Amino acid sequence: MNTQQARFNMVEQQIRPWQVLDTHVLAVLAEVQRELFVPQAYLALAYTDTDIPLGHGEFMAPPRVAARLMHDLQLTGVEKVLEIGTGSGYMAALLAGRAQRVVSLEINPELASNARNNLQRAGISNVDVRVADGSTGASGDAPFDAIVLGGSVAEVPQALLEQLAIGGRLMAIVGHDHVMVATLMTRTGNDAWHSQALWDHTAPRLHGFAEPSRFKF
Repeated sequence: MNTQQARFNMVEQQIRPWQVLDTHVLAVLAEVQRELFVPQAYLALAYTDTDIPLGHGEFMAPPRVAARLMHDLQLTGVEKVLEIGTGSGYMAALLAGRAQRVVSLEINPELASNARNNLQRAGISNVDVRVADGSTGASGDAPFDAIVLGGSVAEVPQALLEQLAIGGRLMAIVGHDHVMVATLMTRTGNDAWHSQALWDHTAPRLHGFAEPSRFKF
């Protein structure tokens, strides 16, 4: 596989058509070696537009989804970012290219260990991968300028929203079954947040998050 050509094709054929046009984001996507974050058995799928199994019921999202989440977060290079759901470490690697520091929480110890190894192989040193239940965030490191959830949730826990700095942004795919929306939540004051639905996408659930009852009595 000519990985440099594969990354070029990924950017031009998968990512630009998804309205990811920020030159800084595209540069990071063209630079990070996605093949370093894909399980050996699925190397041939490294640059394809598909979910890739990571084991333990976890999946690596298609490149365009990671790219669009990055685009909508609008990082400038100086932020402290919290990622929930490290998975393979690929999204953390992208975030690291547009942030000062990334704290990434992964509930599964084996995945967390693999992600650390992947990031080290990729030469990325500004990501701190921790084994933790991401639904409660990392209050000891708050406030964060940006938070991104690496899978879908029924709703965003208030505990995470409260770990945003004022002006900070949280990206999450929120909803049920086949009705899910990538949502940008911005903290506008001490007790105020603004929510904006951006695009439809169905993603596997993040582990550890509550599933509130959908029935109202």
